[in-house]
Amino acid sequence: MKLLSFVKNKVLGSSIDYKILPRKVKFDWEKTPVDWIPNQPFASYFINEINNILPAGEFWFCRLYNKVLPEITDEKLKEDVQAFIRQEAMHAVAHTSANKEYLSQRNIDIQRNLDIMDFLFTNALADKPFGKEVPKILDHQWDLFRLGVIATVEHMTCVLGKYALYNKRWEELGADPEMIDLIKWHGSEEIEHRTVAFDLYRHLGGGYIARYYLSVAVIVGVLGLWVDGAAHIMSQDPRFADKKPSLFKPWVWLEWYKIGSKDNQILPNPIWLVAQQIDYLMPWYDPVKEGNTQDAVNYLNNSPAAKRALQQAA
Repeated sequence: MKLLSFVKNKVLGSSIDYKILPRKVKFDWEKTPVDWIPNQPFASYFINEINNILPAGEFWFCRLYNKVLPEITDEKLKEDVQAFIRQEAMHAVAHTSANKEYLSQRNIDIQRNLDIMDFLFTNALADKPFGKEVPKILDHQWDLFRLGVIATVEHMTCVLGKYALYNKRWEELGADPEMIDLIKWHGSEEIEHRTVAFDLYRHLGGGYIARYYLSVAVIVGVLGLWVDGAAHIMSQDPRFADKKPSLFKPWVWLEWYKIGSKDNQILPNPIWLVAQQIDYLMPWYDPVKEGNTQDAVNYLNNSPAAKRALQQAA
């Protein structure tokens, strides 16, 4: 009976024994060029679009997690979730700073992209979707669906975090160190808190079968929003005027695939990214095995932006 109870607690509670540490960061975008990867405007714009995609979603994560916090009965998981909230809020602030102090300052119109993300997370996926009250009997299921979306997204961000942390190609090409630090700092924290969303989803009743349709929805949604947003900001650059970048232009997808090939390794290949979702669909999926916590913490301890924030605080 004790063994059964122990196993149940391990399944439904926190799956880690280390403490997740929220950190403050401060980035300086004054010297970061639009082509922050030299001679790679497509890849630079493509990764820059992450700054537009993330803030609204991360603030939404925080709102939903704060809502369900009283329902968490595992104290370690509650601590994990609270740390996750603080980390995600800092991520949103950091990417917002890149939007305001970097992209907008360089006369790139990003409002259309921000409006799309704001509609998605403050309207479509809100507590009251499209302003409609969710019936009380379905309230938990609506929360559970949204928690499942977050868990699926967090698997993808962990995969991207690993790609960023171990990527050496950007440095080899002389990429801007500030942008590299933003991406690697964020990626490292995604690795550090990679268990939280899945643990919480499972803790509050999330099932296995739902991971299939959630994965399809998230993959289609994330890739579509990413390409659409990148194409929009790219279309403002005269260098792409003749190509007319768009979500529906095959050349955009082919260029992403080419730049993400083994020969280039400047972007995560879209086929590779989709294939990484297969692990999440396995019954034995364990997010702990999806990354190396010590490697992530080692980077976080040496992140220039984190050190800069500590110096300013002192």
